[in-house]
Amino acid sequence: MDPRIHAAAARVAALAAGWEPPSFGHVPDADVAIFLCAVDHKTGYNASHEVDARGPYAGSELMWELGLRKPERLNANTLRSVRGEEVAEWFRIDGETVADPGRRAALWRELGAGLLRDHEGSARTLLDASQGRLGGPKGLVTSLAAYEAYADPLAKKAYLFAKIAERRGWLEVADPENWEVSADNVLMRLALRAGLVEPGPLPEVRAGTRAALKQLAAAAGLTPPVLDDLLWELGREDPDLLGSAAGDRQEPPRDPASAWY
Repeated sequence: MDPRIHAAAARVAALAAGWEPPSFGHVPDADVAIFLCAVDHKTGYNASHEVDARGPYAGSELMWELGLRKPERLNANTLRSVRGEEVAEWFRIDGETVADPGRRAALWRELGAGLLRDHEGSARTLLDASQGRLGGPKGLVTSLAAYEAYADPLAKKAYLFAKIAERRGWLEVADPENWEVSADNVLMRLALRAGLVEPGPLPEVRAGTRAALKQLAAAAGLTPPVLDDLLWELGREDPDLLGSAAGDRQEPPRDPASAWY
């Protein structure tokens, strides 16, 4: 085993001993999850905010808290015709709102229309059609990739949705060997600083992070989605959570045109 993977695995095992992965019990149904995952990228909030006397929340967590205020509107019938102005208003708080609401509205319209066309407008029907498989031609990740919001070659959002669905009991995964981490900016930064991945273009670093952290999960005795949660939750404020053998490295800059990262 690579000694850096071995060292990182020891750190992860110690952290996991006193930590519980999130249950996502605040996400009420699969339709809410599939639509919020679909727009979970580059939220653009500049500050942290309390939401209904809870928090404060920042970034992705803030967007989810605001979206969950009125989950009844997060469904295919409503969102197939949503406008950017509505999205901006739904995610507004204390004078700021989510970045690029027009793009998010377009992703929701395409996903809503696609679910109505392909799966009776229901995320649960899409999940059932996968028969519990993540991979393969009829697996959940492939099915989601038919929609623009989920077309990322590394399936970051698809694995996020699958993780939530499994924790909530909406999906029983039949091929756990196909789990992958989401490889977002937090996880890439951790992997780079620990020397698990070499610097390079964004696609290479993301792919390398996913591969390295899959090895790390196995070495630490965790599943990739549980490792994903642990690293994201504890590593946002501690870039050296997995070690700093490689020194002060940062993740590649985000692609401003991308709806994935």
